[in-house]
Amino acid sequence: MSWLLGIDIGHQSVRVVQLRTSYRHVTLESVQERSLSEFPSIADAIRACVPASHARTESVATNLEGDREFIRLLDLPPTAVKQLAEVLPFELEAQLPFELDQTVFDSRPLPRHSSSEPLQVLCAVARTDDVRERIDLIRSGAGLEPQNVEPACVALGNLAPFVPELQGEGPIAVAHLDTDLTDVVFLKSGQVHFARTVSGGTGGLPASAVPLARDLRQTLMAWRAVGGAVPTALYLTGPGALLSGAEAFLTSELGMPVTPLPTPKLEGITPENTAAVIRATRAIALGLGLTPRARGLNLRRGPLAYERGYGFLRDKVPLLAGLGAVIAVSFLFSTWVEAHTLATQRDTLEEALGLVTKQVLGETIRDPEKAMDTVGPGTTGADEDPMPHMDAFDVLVQLSKAVPDDIVHDVEELDVQRGKVTINGIVPTIPDTQTIADNLKEVACFRNVKVVRTSQAVNADKQKYVMEFEIRCPGEGTDKDKKKDKESAAAEAASSEAPVKAEGK
Repeated sequence: MSWLLGIDIGHQSVRVVQLRTSYRHVTLESVQERSLSEFPSIADAIRACVPASHARTESVATNLEGDREFIRLLDLPPTAVKQLAEVLPFELEAQLPFELDQTVFDSRPLPRHSSSEPLQVLCAVARTDDVRERIDLIRSGAGLEPQNVEPACVALGNLAPFVPELQGEGPIAVAHLDTDLTDVVFLKSGQVHFARTVSGGTGGLPASAVPLARDLRQTLMAWRAVGGAVPTALYLTGPGALLSGAEAFLTSELGMPVTPLPTPKLEGITPENTAAVIRATRAIALGLGLTPRARGLNLRRGPLAYERGYGFLRDKVPLLAGLGAVIAVSFLFSTWVEAHTLATQRDTLEEALGLVTKQVLGETIRDPEKAMDTVGPGTTGADEDPMPHMDAFDVLVQLSKAVPDDIVHDVEELDVQRGKVTINGIVPTIPDTQTIADNLKEVACFRNVKVVRTSQAVNADKQKYVMEFEIRCPGEGTDKDKKKDKESAAAEAASSEAPVKAEGK
């Protein structure tokens, strides 16, 4: 939920509305109007209009009168869309009666049917000093920092999302009749395409009626001159919309239907405050310009750009504190649930351990450490290193050591896979093969070294051989392998002792 404040400052009066936004709803909370003649300064009039609940306000918008700003509709080539920020200053400078560095401006490209069409850009320009003066005025009068300073005429376009009649393809014109000035805006599909402020309003009626009609006709001609079609309707709002006979007079003078603007679709509008709402329509439009759906122009640019401080957090402290408390409670609850779940799992596992130890060991042990000590350390040894103790390179090193210096030895193929080695070699004679095999048997990690076969080398007087053995270092291998190694060692020892006993006899 957000609280918005729209402050409409005119030449004769100040109008202030307060809006409250929530999910898909905007509520009109209050409408206030004061004549400037009743107060010594404009700041005092603003102070009298601002509601007592303004401390909850999060965003403020105000206007700059049409006679203190310039609205321009620029026609640019289609290729300028990518360099719009660089092109606009040059285009605007050629149309302004003063230096561009003394101004602030905002712009919005208008929709196009295709990328090949010329680009039209709606721009609002005002003197920097005028905008700064308006910002300071709101600060001193309302004690709040305005987020938006909108051109008075363009701000009327913010009503489109809340007035269905303004969302048609149109074009549709809206005229805000005030005492001294009249703002006119032209909309197509709910977006502002042209805007103008004319000198003259409801002040001086009935004598000023004819000049006002003439100025409105000139505004319609200016709209036609930029390529706009004849508006399908002209809606009146502001103080002039409450004058009797205004619609009939302007209909006859302009030759088009003129009717009062339909009431915006806002909550909080009652028959009792309808007249005040019509008079403060522009203030409502300014407040609606702070909603996400607004597409207006904001003159707080460049050196006057709005920077939100931390003051708005004061009103959020209770809400933030409540959210923090909810998050803290949720965290504590989730932590407790997780701890409770882990404790339940631990009890289940300990109960299962007790059943297993009862079946295996004959006693119930629920403590994992005690169960490990009871079983014995032998069952908890570390896994053997899966890396082999020797690789193919180590085999080649041992083979080179096993070949005597006086034997010319060539290796045709060396295959080492899963601890089994196959060597295809060439030696001068068959006894040389046996010599190499005997030398390899002395390597502690080589087991079952044997010459599989020998053959005569083709076209040479050398011998080819195939030798096989296993790589299994001491302490490596399965229990069956270790038992086999012990039996082999015992057999070798017995065979070596047999000749000695014979000689003794």
